[in-house]
Amino acid sequence: MKPALILLPLAAAAGLQAQGPQQLPPFAVHSPRIANQSPAGTYAMPVSALRFEPRVDVHARNLAEGQADVTLRGGIFENTGMQLGAVSLPDPQTAHYLAELPVAPALLGPPEIKVGTAQAAGAANSTVGTISQGWRRVRTGGAASAGMGQHQLRRAEIHQGYAGTGSRPAADVAFARSESEGAIPWGDHEFWRLNGRLQWAGDGRQTDVFAGYQEKFFGWPNLYTPFNSAESENLQTVLFVINHRREFPEGEFLEAGVFHRRNKDDYAFNRFAPLGAVHPFQHTTWLGGIAVAGRKGFGRVALDARAELLADELQSTSLVFGRFNSRTLLKLLLVPEVAWPQRDGGRLVARAGAAWDESNRDGDALAPVIEVAREFHGAGGLRVHGSYTKTTQVATYTALNSSATAGLFRGNPGLGRSASHDLELGLSGTFAGWTGSAAVFWRRDEALVDWTFQRGVTARTANPVDLAVGGFEAVGRRSWSRIDLVVGYTFLDKDADYLGAAVDASFYALNYARHRLTVAATLRLGRGFELRIDNVARVQADNLLRVIGGRRALATAAGLAYRPAQWPRLEFGLQADNLWDTDFQDVPAVPAAPRLVSFSVATTW
Repeated sequence: MKPALILLPLAAAAGLQAQGPQQLPPFAVHSPRIANQSPAGTYAMPVSALRFEPRVDVHARNLAEGQADVTLRGGIFENTGMQLGAVSLPDPQTAHYLAELPVAPALLGPPEIKVGTAQAAGAANSTVGTISQGWRRVRTGGAASAGMGQHQLRRAEIHQGYAGTGSRPAADVAFARSESEGAIPWGDHEFWRLNGRLQWAGDGRQTDVFAGYQEKFFGWPNLYTPFNSAESENLQTVLFVINHRREFPEGEFLEAGVFHRRNKDDYAFNRFAPLGAVHPFQHTTWLGGIAVAGRKGFGRVALDARAELLADELQSTSLVFGRFNSRTLLKLLLVPEVAWPQRDGGRLVARAGAAWDESNRDGDALAPVIEVAREFHGAGGLRVHGSYTKTTQVATYTALNSSATAGLFRGNPGLGRSASHDLELGLSGTFAGWTGSAAVFWRRDEALVDWTFQRGVTARTANPVDLAVGGFEAVGRRSWSRIDLVVGYTFLDKDADYLGAAVDASFYALNYARHRLTVAATLRLGRGFELRIDNVARVQADNLLRVIGGRRALATAAGLAYRPAQWPRLEFGLQADNLWDTDFQDVPAVPAAPRLVSFSVATTW
């Protein structure tokens, strides 16, 4: 079958319960907007559910679960926020490690993509958008899976939960491991993760106490540099979180959390060089924080508020050229809301407030949040809104503390606070059986930190850039008795001003898809068979750094699952990532991961 033809018969995104006589017992659903809930090449991580997310563009090196830059709306990995429950989890070193969350997806709710006013009222120190996930309620039962595949792939994971009755505590544990020789020479990996959680839950309230640890070693030629070197990463991540959420009628809530994260990174430019030469890039970051957020109504008036304090520290063998290696960040937000009932039963809602961003190392900023929305009654939940928001952030230590004159990565200690101004007009609701949303937006990024290339210079350099970004995005979802379908489309256009710096190409800010189409499908074939297909087709903007793969690409992950009627809690799966073996480079000059096929067995109890 030709690659283009796969888009025609595709059916539906996974995660919806089957309807009619073919209904099967539920397995883990990490996101209802994708079809294949786990990758073919390793165990599932929180980033796995984002690989084919309609509004997220993940730029992977090796496996996405190895290293992935998570981008939204034409931003870069540095702009994106990550949120677990109440707390924000930025990466102070580089944001390449933003997705290093040592948490089994089975412990988390589906990812929520926050942009516009939701982003402005959410995660600290991010500008374009945030990936937000809550903590899933513990249930008594468990699941396990094991798989093997090409290149001596072996993977396994297990999750077990126990929930008492009444006010008794609940608990769950999870373990996962994966290893492979790699799809290309020196593209091997070895991962493992261990989680434990205690939970107290009742009507409208939930408290989670979580501890997680993950080790990841992986190699990939040209992982970060275009010099044909066998590079590798060795990461150890520790995360502790305490989160409490209380929900009240009419959408009111109170949520608070505290966390500690340690990320230890040993990057090798040449993994085979003698020990003294191969390990000049060793970094450890400590990040801790506390956050409180809530919403309270007073009749037609409501108040959204958030307060968050973050503190980080860096210890590094190479990031030693900046002005500081520790800092604190404070975000305070207050957004009043007023609603006016309309004759049709709907509402006119206006919100106007601001966030205050403060740091002990950079200037402070006041960021307005404004939105007007019209909510219609009895029209499929139709909501139309217009908004203006400003968000700000400070640079990471790799940009600030790398040498400005030598080395593979050239920093800039003078980088200050960047800001984004976002105008948006959008709608959401249900139309002719489809549930979805669409938005047109224009964003002005001021002093965004980008990593750039200049002819004759062998390193990449951190430079500020002013960007004008225009875009349109739409997502639609529908389910039939045998088919679920999710379709997403994004258009982007950019105009860049590097403020006088000598720049010939951009690794990140100008590495974006002008057109990106996603189609996620699940087709229940009957007799226990289910076909799951995720697709992303793109037309990329020109970039002279992308030497292989061209501008146009179609990537597909396909899985065929079988559940025997006599053992309905057992599932056999055959899955392929990069089905068409495309060589498109997600990050310019970084080799694409070839096609990978694996077989798995999973069970629930």
